[in-house]
Amino acid sequence: MVKGLWVLGDQLSASQAALAAQPPGSARVLLLESASVLRRRRCHRQKLVLVWSAMRHFAAELAAAGWTVDHRQAESFRAGLAAWTAEHGITELRLMEPAERPFRAAIVAAVEAMGAGAPRLVWHPSNAFLWSRDDFAAWARPYKQLRMELFYREGRRRFGVLMDPDGQPLGGKWNYDQANRKPPPKGLKGPEPLWFEPDAITADVIAKVEDLAAQLEAGGGPRLPGDGRRFRWGVTRAQALAVLEHFIATRLDGFGPYQDAMVGGEPTLWHALLSPYLNLGLLHPLEVIRRLEAAGRERGSPLAGLEGVIRQILGWREYTHGLYWWFGPDYPARNHFGAAQPLPDWLERLGGSGMACMDTVLGELEASGYSHHIQRLMVLANYGLIAGLDPQAFTAWFSRLFIDGYDWVMQTNVIGMGLFADGGLLASKPYAASGNYINRMSSYCKGCRYNVKQRSGPDACPFNALYWDFLARHREQLGRNPRMALVMKQLEKIPPEELAAIRSTAAAHRASHHDL
Repeated sequence: MVKGLWVLGDQLSASQAALAAQPPGSARVLLLESASVLRRRRCHRQKLVLVWSAMRHFAAELAAAGWTVDHRQAESFRAGLAAWTAEHGITELRLMEPAERPFRAAIVAAVEAMGAGAPRLVWHPSNAFLWSRDDFAAWARPYKQLRMELFYREGRRRFGVLMDPDGQPLGGKWNYDQANRKPPPKGLKGPEPLWFEPDAITADVIAKVEDLAAQLEAGGGPRLPGDGRRFRWGVTRAQALAVLEHFIATRLDGFGPYQDAMVGGEPTLWHALLSPYLNLGLLHPLEVIRRLEAAGRERGSPLAGLEGVIRQILGWREYTHGLYWWFGPDYPARNHFGAAQPLPDWLERLGGSGMACMDTVLGELEASGYSHHIQRLMVLANYGLIAGLDPQAFTAWFSRLFIDGYDWVMQTNVIGMGLFADGGLLASKPYAASGNYINRMSSYCKGCRYNVKQRSGPDACPFNALYWDFLARHREQLGRNPRMALVMKQLEKIPPEELAAIRSTAAAHRASHHDL
């Protein structure tokens, strides 16, 4: 028997289940780099650079640790896998379970396509998350509605995080969210993030991505978004750990109050920038949580901020992954409001909407593949919700464009939290907001060509017109949601002629999507 072990591009950990199950040298390891994904998805260039460079660095680290490693570049995963197994006579192929359902099915299909000489597939349950799929299902089964707060509290108890010796939450409260929602004062600036200059391996990958982008455009295909030449993310575990320590040293103590703030020219503020490394496997969530808790207690960091950042990892990240598997394969097709508006051209161009908030966020996304969670929820997804953008197209856009974007992350975050396309399986109400929210929580509205105080007319903030139009379009459905009662009463107070003008403004904005 000749064992092969395939390490996928988001499983770059020496402790991942398939590697940890056997000693170095007991199996031949494959890391496979394929550009076939670009035929289906025009990913952000920096996302491609991150994954491929991290894979190449990890291959070198495994080889140094005594593994026999083959790093291959192939036209497709199927072709590359078939060639490798045939070349080395692989009779048993071991993998850690992928994070996503379709990729597992594609691996099974690729092996079956090899016919009688196909290796035997051996799957190792994923250890990339704190909650296994079975454990999450056991927690979820008794509930009619799965609320993140209940799951988060159970996670705190289960893993003993931020708990007193008597089993109560540290500080007497589970959640300090209300303390972490301050609007930004004028001139707010966060500490500088930790970036890295590309080494020779990363430089080679950047050149490859830029060449692929040029080939795609020369062939008449859509532009590959982003700019790979501005890449400064970490690509090794050592660099990921350095980012964690840099966050603790320079950002942890200030993380809490302004984590919902949005400031032009300050794309990261106090955010941790750890999600790309967690999602690649370079960091494990429990080691990050333990380090944050230990450092926070040693430093006497404000509990509200410490709890807030841990909640994003122990709570929201684990929750959305668990829901991805719990909701099943039909979840991505949900469309509660029947939204069908095509994506605006300026989303793919990453700019040119004319809205200062939107163009600022898209410009930052173009530069780095990143924006923080409130920019994603309350600018990007909020716009998609109230404009009625096609949920499947918009979710795919999020997965393609973000440096940390994967389907298991984006389906629940966008379809559920952002667009309410699941009808309330995840969130208890739609997270719809007018320009007032953006004006309160950001610096974006100053100098915008639109007037954030107006709801109708050519100078009206599109978020205002679209917000009230959204409420009016779905009056019957939203009126049955008790959490929407107050805003629905406000809708009823708008005089009919004013509401007609607002809705006309919203319709004109939507019609201009592809004329900008």
